[in-house]
Amino acid sequence: MGVRRKYIRDLAEKLLKKHCPGVPVDPARIAEALGIELRLETVDVGLSGFLLREQKNNRVVIGVNLRHHPNRRKFTIAHELGHYLLHEAATVHLDERKPGYIVQRRDGKSSTGEDVFEREANLFAAELLMPAKALARDLRDGAFDVLEEDDEAFMKSLADKYGVSFQALTIRLGYLGYITH
Repeated sequence: MGVRRKYIRDLAEKLLKKHCPGVPVDPARIAEALGIELRLETVDVGLSGFLLREQKNNRVVIGVNLRHHPNRRKFTIAHELGHYLLHEAATVHLDERKPGYIVQRRDGKSSTGEDVFEREANLFAAELLMPAKALARDLRDGAFDVLEEDDEAFMKSLADKYGVSFQALTIRLGYLGYITH
């Protein structure tokens, strides 16, 4: 199964239109609008977040590591929203010590791109936080070189505008074909 790029972009665009028309996007607001409980907790630094589905009570919780930078927490919430919207319970890991609970975790392995579900959740987070249409408006002048000092400063200001890390923005712009080298 490949990554469902068009479906993911369309889904993110629908959510943005309904819940958050401009940037920066607040994924916590979207999660709450969908009835998802958010929990910010101080946990092991290696755990970014998790999605918990309590089937018995039809309860959904996104947990986020309070130790992480606010931009990383935003990406984690968006990533877990991606799992919630894209991946049914059959695709998540069952924590057998807590019957009736299904848990998905975001950790260091999540970002390697090896698992299609993780790739989809990462793409969803990028589509949600850095919408292609909004970036196209901000980048009317076309491609640029990240090694140029002026371009790097512009990218830093753009990352601030979208409330994402410089690294996340760089990856997104590369994915969308805006970065040259």
